Amino acid sequence: MNKSLFPIIFAILIVVNVTVFLLFGYDKRQARKNGWRVSEQTLLISALFGPFGAIAGMKAFRHKIQKAIFFILVLLCAAIQVAVFIVIAGG
Repeated sequence: MNKSLFPIIFAILIVVNVTVFLLFGYDKRQARKNGWRVSEQTLLISALFGPFGAIAGMKAFRHKIQKAIFFILVLLCAAIQVAVFIVIAGG
């Protein structure tokens, strides 16, 4: 991979993870207000692309932390993203 693309990909990952973090915060806020919620499927798909934002959102907002399978899937997404990032960075 072209080393000049590495900072761009890293910046994109930061933006995606921050966006996912905010999505978890939005869903928690909507849960408290009995408002229109974000589906678990959407949260899981977003966690695939921004797992660190999802983990931070789960911790910061205490959201979806009691659902063990949800937390396990988010951690799996984080492991996948780290592996892909290592392959891209090392290749």
